[in-house]
Amino acid sequence: MKLKLNIKGKEYEIEISEEGGRVKIKVGGKEFLFGEKEEIAVAKTVLPKRDFSKKEIKTPIAGIVSEIFVKEGDFVKKEQKTLLVSAMKMENEIVSDFEGRVQKILVQKKQEVKEGDILIFLQ
Repeated sequence: MKLKLNIKGKEYEIEISEEGGRVKIKVGGKEFLFGEKEEIAVAKTVLPKRDFSKKEIKTPIAGIVSEIFVKEGDFVKKEQKTLLVSAMKMENEIVSDFEGRVQKILVQKKQEVKEGDILIFLQ
């Protein structure tokens, strides 16, 4: 079926047809298909599993520990700043994902750390 449609003085030719149970609409040289769902390829991203049973504060980036804001025995709240890691001339705040008491600090000021290193254990 072919139609002519006039919108605000501009004329459009529209062609509507059915192919294999799907509706095809052509407008201005472009085709649009409607009907049964097509399978769409989706890129999958794999995130590392996090073990929330262990209260560990890890560094998400490699760098140098430039400041430590807590000491062993301190109580830390969730989202509290615990230390700074300098990387590529930027200071990156490392915050706690947990509440708990600082059991052990595994790093010192000016120590180099790699991505994923455990910095602090909480109880």
